[in-house]
Amino acid sequence: MTLWELNRLSAPAFVTALGDVFEHSPWVAERARKKRPFATVDALHESMVAAMRSAPATSQIALIRAHPELAGKAALRGELTADSALEQSGAGLAQCSADELARLRALNAAYNAKFGFPFILAVKGYDREGILREFARRVERDHSAEFEEALTQIARITRFRLDALLGE
Repeated sequence: MTLWELNRLSAPAFVTALGDVFEHSPWVAERARKKRPFATVDALHESMVAAMRSAPATSQIALIRAHPELAGKAALRGELTADSALEQSGAGLAQCSADELARLRALNAAYNAKFGFPFILAVKGYDREGILREFARRVERDHSAEFEEALTQIARITRFRLDALLGE
């Protein structure tokens, strides 16, 4: 699909086309579609990020919680969205050793217990060691910093997804 084609879709088709760019949160696409037409993918992404950032905190936390844990239960059961599975596999998480899986499970549990939402990282460009290092660093931070970081990471993830979808 091209941006030109996306701009010309009906409202429901636009939301369907972009509904999973923000993990299980089509409301972001619904809010952003009102700003059409988009001259560039940058403009589309900026509109979607603005929709996410201006949403009520309850919607933001629901969006954060819609993301799967890295190498978590959903990954082990094969229940990730196609985008999440591709992203995690690309970072080597599908090839974790038993020790790496144990460390990720421990970090996921500690992070979720502390913050009440999953650790989110745009894993593109990271290897397993880098992901573990970043995870260990961020689990030590405070809640407000991690809430903000989760939204920032979601913005990065969604840009990669839009580029893949729109052939950029």
